[in-house]
Amino acid sequence: MLHLIATSDQLAQLLAASRRQAGLTQTEAAARIGVSQSRISALETDASALTLTQLLAMCGAYGLQLQLRDKHEPIPGPAPIVEW
Repeated sequence: MLHLIATSDQLAQLLAASRRQAGLTQTEAAARIGVSQSRISALETDASALTLTQLLAMCGAYGLQLQLRDKHEPIPGPAPIVEW
């Protein structure tokens, strides 16, 4: 599914939901990513302090792929879109 993120709050919500969908606890996710459980909790509340390295690690652990696109270009094909 394609998620369009515009704010750090939306990213925090998506990360929390994706971790749960991946079947991981905060402790398990933290161990995979190399941060503390409290850091995972904080990022799921406020992702504004998330580093790119942490974001990419979380994407990998949660089965997500980060993509960037020109927002003025149409999305090819009938891809489902979820806007937060």
